[in-house]
Amino acid sequence: MSQGEASSVQVTIAGRSFRIACAPGEEEHLGTLAAQIDARIENMRGSFGEIGNQRLTVMAAITLADELVESRRRTADLEAEVAELQRTVAEKAESAAAWVESMAQTLDLAARRIEGIAQGVGGLKG
Repeated sequence: MSQGEASSVQVTIAGRSFRIACAPGEEEHLGTLAAQIDARIENMRGSFGEIGNQRLTVMAAITLADELVESRRRTADLEAEVAELQRTVAEKAESAAAWVESMAQTLDLAARRIEGIAQGVGGLKG
């Protein structure tokens, strides 16, 4: 097979064999996905009995889609939480920078006053 050609993998889902085209190097991943779907269907078959492969496949697809939607929702919630935490950190950093600047100005003013006092005391001795 040349580099640009598609590859394929043989998978078994619900007792039926399928040859599925995929990109080169994706065979193992596709096989793993198919095995997960097959396991889901077999688990449902154990729970619901023989209700037909097509119905079991549809039920498995719906439960997987539900998990995907829930994962996307949780991801969106976590992304929003991260964004809020980033905003909070930025605000705290800005506040800390302002505090440091204020302290620097206060120390500078205190140093000037001390210097003025020291010069005044030095003038009294002379």
